[in-house]
Amino acid sequence: MKQVRFWRSREPQQPVKPFPQQDVNLYSDVEQNMQVLRSMYTDCEDIVFRSFAIGVTTKAYLVYIEGLSNKEEIDKNVLTPLMHESVVSLNDLLDGERIPVSDVKEIKTFGECIEQISIGNSVLLLDTEDRGISLALAKFEKRRIEEPVAESVVRGPREGFTESIVVNMSLLRRRIKSPALKMKSLKIGRYTQTKVVVAYVEGIVDQTLVEEVMNRLKRIDYQGVFNSGEIEEFIEDNPFSPFPSLLDTERVDVVTYSLLEGRVAILTDGSPTVLVAPTSFFSLLQSPEDYHQRFLIGTAIRWLRFLFVGLSLLLPSLYVAILSYHQEMLPTTLLLTVAASREEVPFPAFVEAFLMEVTFEALREAGVRLPKQVGAAVSIVGALVIGQAAISAGLASSPMVMVVALTGIASFMIPRFTAGIALRMLRFPMIILAGTLGILGIMIGIIAIVVHVCSIRSFGVPYLQPIAPLKVRSILDTIVRAPVWAMDVRTHLTGEYNKFKESPGLKPGPEKGGD
Repeated sequence: MKQVRFWRSREPQQPVKPFPQQDVNLYSDVEQNMQVLRSMYTDCEDIVFRSFAIGVTTKAYLVYIEGLSNKEEIDKNVLTPLMHESVVSLNDLLDGERIPVSDVKEIKTFGECIEQISIGNSVLLLDTEDRGISLALAKFEKRRIEEPVAESVVRGPREGFTESIVVNMSLLRRRIKSPALKMKSLKIGRYTQTKVVVAYVEGIVDQTLVEEVMNRLKRIDYQGVFNSGEIEEFIEDNPFSPFPSLLDTERVDVVTYSLLEGRVAILTDGSPTVLVAPTSFFSLLQSPEDYHQRFLIGTAIRWLRFLFVGLSLLLPSLYVAILSYHQEMLPTTLLLTVAASREEVPFPAFVEAFLMEVTFEALREAGVRLPKQVGAAVSIVGALVIGQAAISAGLASSPMVMVVALTGIASFMIPRFTAGIALRMLRFPMIILAGTLGILGIMIGIIAIVVHVCSIRSFGVPYLQPIAPLKVRSILDTIVRAPVWAMDVRTHLTGEYNKFKESPGLKPGPEKGGD
């Protein structure tokens, strides 16, 4: 009897390229070139192969994608001028003497043809020429610039990135007008050929950081990249950690400030989210709102945020531990009140807290997935109705509903969604530890989280910097939000290049102004 093997190991194989002929040079026979391109674009109804003649003898083809190229500009600036010419050479077209198009590029291989056609440019091929030219005549619909929904502020700029990488690059260039702002591009994805741009400020950033980011991006050999989240999974330092190793944002001002701190931004075509590396745990808890108001108010709000970050992680587990093992920690009056509210609840505090937290997370997720017009109303009304119904049915106590509600409010105060969801997921193992070991279990959980966070690196940078390791000057923009004129030293993460970001003696006062 033949043995059936359920697991068969195999040697890793190199992925097959979609079109091996991409590296082949163009032929001097234009019909042969078109035969190869048509074989590549078989069953592609949106690909236009426009044949025409220049003069009497020169045959030419114009290849473009309908919907990505500007047909009006093609008719006006390409077909009309060339069809009225008698003799035209490829060098004349490259010099811009015959076609009124700003960006004209020479192409030599079929791979370059596919690349230019895919981004919306038109490719012109002439007979007897083993080269072609790409005409920058791309035109497609783009979402207008608007404020990111998840990162709104009361005071501050309203600009957010869009899905167009060209627009995103222009937004950064408009903020940082110096030629020191560098942008390196590369293509990722065997099929999608997604354009990815690495932006940094020369003279501030550590060049080893730029090289490390580029090396990690170049090693990605994946079938297709559609958003920045996929790139983040390929280049992060700690893939199995719940805490993010990179900062993701849609705000232009956040990326601009990060670049001036010596960080690197990664822009992905088709995604409005920009990745910033390296990052730290405290950077994830900072909001753009902190820098758009007076420093005393910003510091107070930051302290309040730190307090509620701790509550979002520990409040349900503390409630379970105290009710299950440490009732003596509560005042007698409060203990009697809680005991009276739990008389009809059939579950222990651990099961009650776990069920209520799962229900609250389900309501929050349902509110996100529902249409915007009804999502918020359903999540709020659902929480109120289910909470009151659970109390009336004796399935949950009033203090537990209050604890879960406070925990949910506390989690909403975390500015970054990725950091907030990490703490939300850690809340459940903390409840389990509290229900089994009490306060001791909570202490074990806290120690485990702290040890794990201390071991995390973001492109080689400690995750708890500047607290561990301690950098005193950087605390001015971590624990507190010091005045702008006091933060004279740049918060470097990977180097000491261009250490001072402002001139000395900028503290305002009566003696500083006047005649």
